[in-house]
Amino acid sequence: MTGLLVRPAEPADFPAVARLTVAAYEADGQLKGEHGYGEVLADVATRAASGEVLIAVDELTGAVLGSVTFVLPGTPFAELSGPGEAEFRMLAVDPGAQGRGVGAVLVEACVDRATGLGCTAVVICVRAGMADPAHRLYSRRGFVRSPEKDWSPAPGVDLLGLRLELARR
Repeated sequence: MTGLLVRPAEPADFPAVARLTVAAYEADGQLKGEHGYGEVLADVATRAASGEVLIAVDELTGAVLGSVTFVLPGTPFAELSGPGEAEFRMLAVDPGAQGRGVGAVLVEACVDRATGLGCTAVVICVRAGMADPAHRLYSRRGFVRSPEKDWSPAPGVDLLGLRLELARR
């Protein structure tokens, strides 16, 4: 999508990022029956302190339309990544901006960041039964199922591992 700028979130952006992340997860039904994950999603400052929170901003209005947290192995928010891999988490697009390519732009920013760091792959996890648009987004970009990375952080929450091999420079 044209008219989008991806940049690191600044503290002044954190309230907008918290609001849109929680709203996106709620709209997708991912916070039903959750105990505390909404608070984790809303705590942008902690995510930014241990990873990179990137945002997609509408260049005309300045509105924050989406966000993602990019992390490396061994950092507090890394769940799947091993040596040489990067990971992104908590990709969220404001429900009012969905369908405009915001998610794809954020995924590409994470892939570019990982490539720039010399990583061999990007890994992510998606909730089993997650909305089809998310699965299509990752599939179109080349992410493939990586069953050895599947896991469950809580009873009834099944996460599927996906992996994107990066081209060697």
